[in-house]
Amino acid sequence: MPLTVLSVAFPFAPVRPEVAGGAEQILLALDRALIDGGHRSIVVAAENSIVAGQLIGTPVWDDELETVREQAARCHRNAIEAAIVNFRPDVIHYHGLDFHLYAVRSETPSMATLHLPPDYYPTEVLAAAGTRLFCVSQSQQSRCPAGAAIAGMIPNGVDIEFFEPRAILRNYAIAVGRICPEKGFHLALDAAKAADIPLLLAGEVFAYDAHRAYFEDEIRPRLDGRRKFIGAVAPARKRRLLAGARCLVAPSLAQETSSLTAMEALACGTPVVARSAGALPEIVEHGRTGFIADTVEDMTRAMREADGLSREACRNAAETRFDSRKMIARYFETWDFLAGVDRHRTACSN
Repeated sequence: MPLTVLSVAFPFAPVRPEVAGGAEQILLALDRALIDGGHRSIVVAAENSIVAGQLIGTPVWDDELETVREQAARCHRNAIEAAIVNFRPDVIHYHGLDFHLYAVRSETPSMATLHLPPDYYPTEVLAAAGTRLFCVSQSQQSRCPAGAAIAGMIPNGVDIEFFEPRAILRNYAIAVGRICPEKGFHLALDAAKAADIPLLLAGEVFAYDAHRAYFEDEIRPRLDGRRKFIGAVAPARKRRLLAGARCLVAPSLAQETSSLTAMEALACGTPVVARSAGALPEIVEHGRTGFIADTVEDMTRAMREADGLSREACRNAAETRFDSRKMIARYFETWDFLAGVDRHRTACSN
């Protein structure tokens, strides 16, 4: 029986192929899988989003996030309520950090994927009954506070058929992601300079004061003829850059819940140099598919040694462990379960 899934994005990040955020990428993959499978996908997201299903657009906010948070939540909530009436979804699936601000009370069963570290969410939200909460890695789940109402874990995955190795390699490292303090990209630039290796930094600087200040104070002064910032990159270009690099550098200072970029690099046969932050050691097999390196000195050494690792081993790891088809199948099982509960009970816990 076809499903109708109402997916709800973070109000302040458009859901587009070139957006680096993991939550947006996972939402896009699930949206596409629903349409390809003959189901119906309804997405509440910023109106400049591009999705495969039916977009219910909400305003694009150019003001500082904190000044419009309540207004954005109200717009999102109104859009969700209208979508429930108009489309009668089987499941509501939240992806935003602040989902609790616009989650609606409804007989429709709901779930939320926690894409960020547990301490980013209010403790009372993680402990509340109703919306079922899912983690994306063992590391993330182990860091959830006692009493958190976690329904399960569905590990992230990537499209390993899209990301594939290439024969032509270049002598550069690459770092990809949202340009913000917790991603630690200044460390990657320092290590690349110490290793005398070119580095390309790809990503978007969002219109938050802290992000802009980080770029101006920590990133721009470190750029030179061999360390370059290239901005956001579309999927095809990202694939080409990852596949041609000697390594991906993931110097995160946050407790990463996952790393789609690291998985994508491995699918391209490219080793990953990463700090031991959150789930990154779950993804990188030290000495086989990359190196865990916590200091600039260790990153420098790892970047020099990365080209000695087997690119075939990296690709094999991705095929075995990070195929998005496994992730998508788990989400469909979860949606089916929730929809089944809703169909066979006269009342829902939501």
